[in-house]
Amino acid sequence: MGMTYKVIDTVEQYEELLAITDLEERKNYFRYTMMEPFKEMWNLINVPIKAKQENGYDVIMATKMLGYADVSNGKQIQQGLSILKENNAYTVVDNTIKNCIENANKSGLKVNADEIKFGLYVANPDKLKLQKGYTGFGGIPGFITVNIYPNEYNLPKLPAVIAHEFHHNIRFSYFDWDHGNVTVGDYLVIEGLAESFAKELYGTEQLGPWVTSMDKEELEYSTDVISEALNVKGFAEVSSYMFGDEIAAQEGYQPVGLPFCAGYAVGYKAVQSYMKKYNKTIYEATLASTDEIINGCDLFSK
Repeated sequence: MGMTYKVIDTVEQYEELLAITDLEERKNYFRYTMMEPFKEMWNLINVPIKAKQENGYDVIMATKMLGYADVSNGKQIQQGLSILKENNAYTVVDNTIKNCIENANKSGLKVNADEIKFGLYVANPDKLKLQKGYTGFGGIPGFITVNIYPNEYNLPKLPAVIAHEFHHNIRFSYFDWDHGNVTVGDYLVIEGLAESFAKELYGTEQLGPWVTSMDKEELEYSTDVISEALNVKGFAEVSSYMFGDEIAAQEGYQPVGLPFCAGYAVGYKAVQSYMKKYNKTIYEATLASTDEIINGCDLFSK
């Protein structure tokens, strides 16, 4: 029995959403219809579908923070959606997930879920400026979301970001993600593996700005800073090292003197270096522990 998947028809959902003029009704449609397939995911990361109190933290606020287009911004959604349709993004999604599943199956890796649900959403490009208008979430096996405000830069990279998030689904089927105890080392290995999986399937030119936007000097500097912080714990602290100062400032984390997505770039370099040194495939590396990769990659040896 292989892995099965379901791509949510977000085109139809967005079209219904846009037909609703009342904002409260529109929000409820987003909450109870569009987010329904991901209810379990939101539940596991403690995001209520609807807040108990007026304007409280819920799935509307969380998706806005994650860079989804605001449901009140009909124009942005309409424009983003029509570009996605013109570029056959949904066919790309389907082919990509099939390809990811085939490659995982061939190598004997699986996702610990009955079905993988995938949702493609329109992003707010202003919120995702540094990420070049796209990002995703794959931290809970069985659920993958990608939010994208399509442009010439990110559309060709859609398969790679899907593969990246798909890889998180695999990794977290074998290793637990302990939100409170995750270290910088854990996090950079997770992201380095995901990006290495994307490279394996779709090539270096499809990799995202989180690993490509740094020059050699910045990368060396970042590696030095991070090597002193591999055991730092706590989600906010770890995030500062992973995302860099600009995003830290944006999200209210303490800046630690690092460029955009430093932890991703260093993680990618660490995983690539580990694979090369031990002649491991990405599939073998996926089952290696944080310590194996950190100690084996030769990037952090004092």
